[in-house]
Amino acid sequence: MVGKMGGTYLSSDNRDMSEKRWQDVLFSQGFGTRRVCLGLIQQGLVAHQGITVTDDAEWVETDNLYFTVQGETWPYHEQAYLMLHKPAGTECSQKASLYPSIYTLLPGPLRQRGGGAAAGVQAVGRLDQDTTGLLILSDDGKFIHRLTSPKHYVPKVYEVTTKHPIDADQISRLVAGVVLDDDPKPVAAHAAEQTGTHTLRLTLTQGKYHQVKRMLAAVSNRVEGLHRSRIGSLTLADLPEGQWRWLTTEEVKAVSAKA
Repeated sequence: MVGKMGGTYLSSDNRDMSEKRWQDVLFSQGFGTRRVCLGLIQQGLVAHQGITVTDDAEWVETDNLYFTVQGETWPYHEQAYLMLHKPAGTECSQKASLYPSIYTLLPGPLRQRGGGAAAGVQAVGRLDQDTTGLLILSDDGKFIHRLTSPKHYVPKVYEVTTKHPIDADQISRLVAGVVLDDDPKPVAAHAAEQTGTHTLRLTLTQGKYHQVKRMLAAVSNRVEGLHRSRIGSLTLADLPEGQWRWLTTEEVKAVSAKA
């Protein structure tokens, strides 16, 4: 096979791994089937550095690549790593039942990356529909496992509002460990800090179903509001509710570093 770049034809066997044909670039980034991607190019809807792409087989360097599709600028990412500020009233499911899916907050290509049954980015752990805050999404299976496995102790920090006042005994019991209804082994918070009469900051390194709510119920209290403010070293900072952004290379390395 040969490919063209800058007017010179070279064997694809001699090319750098960071070089791809335009059709492959679009397909890998979630712009549809290969036929759809070919159609985007043939219709003159893809541009690079202000120049319309006309050859779907042309090779392009993907490092630091930005291109436009139908006038919208896209960065090339070999794998996707995102953060999303989840709003209340949304479900962390591709097939939401009662509330809108968080995936409707993302552009189509992010939901189609990779194709197949497991297309698109996946939430790294879930938040209940009424819980707000930081979600990480990725299409990197190893990265997802790293962040969700309790063996790696990646801390998740939650800001909790309770129905009843918080007291020192409840804080002590949360840190010492409480028994949940489906697990005879006590589950303990990594840290718990009272931040107000009805608020506390809870740090967990596990991800059991409804864990925060069930832990508070185990100490005779009830969660009225729940917000995840941190995962590892990542925070939402000033990212507005309902918005998303790409993670930087440094952020990905920091959050996936072994504890």
